[in-house]
Amino acid sequence: MNFLAHALLAGPVVDDRVGGVIGDFVKGRLQPLPPGLSVALADGVMLHRRIDSFADAHPAFRRSRARVSTVRRRVGGIMVDLFYDHFLARHWAQFSSEPLEAFTAETYAFIAAHPGPLPVDFLPVFRRMAEDDWLAAYRDTAHVARALDRMAAFRLRRPNPLAGAGAELLRDYAGFEADFFAFLPDALAFAASEQAARAGAAGPARG
Repeated sequence: MNFLAHALLAGPVVDDRVGGVIGDFVKGRLQPLPPGLSVALADGVMLHRRIDSFADAHPAFRRSRARVSTVRRRVGGIMVDLFYDHFLARHWAQFSSEPLEAFTAETYAFIAAHPGPLPVDFLPVFRRMAEDDWLAAYRDTAHVARALDRMAAFRLRRPNPLAGAGAELLRDYAGFEADFFAFLPDALAFAASEQAARAGAAGPARG
């Protein structure tokens, strides 16, 4: 999952939302806690990781990865993450009663106001994300294509085949969209069950 899907699946709790967005920038084990990472934020990062594992095993997500061309198959997961953010942004009203721009503004505010230190590598990404409202911009296929090209140039080891990958979304648009609609309700249910289990394990003191 990419930024927008993780933000939605994390729900309204601030540390879960922030942890969902920064999850890919927190490396290594969470026990013991990395320096500067609170227990609550670590819970959000762990939820992010469990959602990623759920996605990797889901039949619809696997179908989407299989739609990716052979030459780009090794970066297919990254592509599908971005493609699903596109469909989520485009069909946002089906999954949230809050307007997309209000949700993204709230998410940026949660991150900007977070009292703990955030991963250093995330900070320049976040500045650009908030300035250009990447999360809402994903509804534009041209923005998805640009995001993939940026990742090819700046986020991945070179050489890699990610540049130009936005064309593959258009090549099998209906197929990816169908996979997304098969996947997201299950992902929402999974995230809710993980949070409920965590609350139950914590007991009344954390509830």
